[in-house]
Amino acid sequence: MHQAAVEPLLEKPYVIETSSVSLSKHGEELCGDHVFVSRRPDSVIMVLSDGLGSGVKANILATLTGKIAGTMLEMGASLDEVVETVGQSLPICKVRGLAYSTFTIMQVFYNGRIYMAEFDNPAVFYLHRGKVTNLPKAERLIAGKKVKEACFQADMGDFLVAVSDGVVHAGIGAVLNLGWQWPNVARFLERAAVHERSAANVAQRLADICQHLYAGKPGDDATIAALYIRRPRHLTLAVGPPRRPTDDARMAKLLAAAPGKKVVCGGTTSNIIAREWKVPLDVDLRYCSPTVPPLGQIPGVNLVTEGIITISYALEKLRALYHGKGIGEVLTGKDGANLLARLLWESDEVHVLVGGAINPAHQNPELPPGLALKEQVISELTHCLEKAGREVHVTSF
Repeated sequence: MHQAAVEPLLEKPYVIETSSVSLSKHGEELCGDHVFVSRRPDSVIMVLSDGLGSGVKANILATLTGKIAGTMLEMGASLDEVVETVGQSLPICKVRGLAYSTFTIMQVFYNGRIYMAEFDNPAVFYLHRGKVTNLPKAERLIAGKKVKEACFQADMGDFLVAVSDGVVHAGIGAVLNLGWQWPNVARFLERAAVHERSAANVAQRLADICQHLYAGKPGDDATIAALYIRRPRHLTLAVGPPRRPTDDARMAKLLAAAPGKKVVCGGTTSNIIAREWKVPLDVDLRYCSPTVPPLGQIPGVNLVTEGIITISYALEKLRALYHGKGIGEVLTGKDGANLLARLLWESDEVHVLVGGAINPAHQNPELPPGLALKEQVISELTHCLEKAGREVHVTSF
């Protein structure tokens, strides 16, 4: 099971990526761990809970713990109230006579401040400047449970990785006599952080190693919950010529002044930008596709594509990514649709400059349903990006 999300920018200095990967114990359909993510106006809350045992009962315990803890913290409850409520709410296991679920709480504020609480889970890995750093923690007794807490200031580029005990015990009694163990996991994360700048990639790499150490048959539920603090990624997309030619210069100036990456879609739009910027427009035939029109090149623009056909194919790929398919599975080519979908998916804030001039070719009723009016396609594209957690702004001309 794999989940990933990117918190929208909303004028915040940091962007907080979250991602989780879970491996179910061999022979069990459900994972006994649960990850809850809540996005608040001031912070992101991530809770990793591990239910007693495995299978359905463990899944229920972990899900209740994660949702109760996350929702209460989201509503402003104290940790004492959370722990007490969790203890009173969990169903008692008839075999063990216990209502038990461990948890790790990580709350990252948009100014980089972090609050963390751990109960009986392995210690969180905090990667600061590429190295796992020890955190000073205070231990408190809450409702009979020893809970460790920490508050500290993180920096841009830091990772927080919480794991269930199935990760640190990976390979126990088989590949490794004593399991993988926390210090070895820490060293692996330090090596991974050198190359990876994504919460999803770090979580997946860690899960892949666990699967390997368990020889494809996990002896316990294993879950990784990763947070990554990074700079926001901006993208500005210009598509379609303005209704009034007098607005050509304004669109071109907005695109030139925009931060981050720039994309231009449509032949007429590309000619307008090149003309207003006084730069050449060339055709790029390196990546030909039987269905997607070729690319173009404009100095200062990251990607130049054809218009409605390319955007429609890119929208299909974004929908597949939103519904859980991996990037490597969906974005398989280097044509305009694949490149456009990747740039949009990897952005946090997207500003769409939409020209309202009508292209007579797009009014043809014989066009396939997917190649409908430009306004409809842009609206669907915006909706898809917003559902995936991106902040989208649209300026019409």
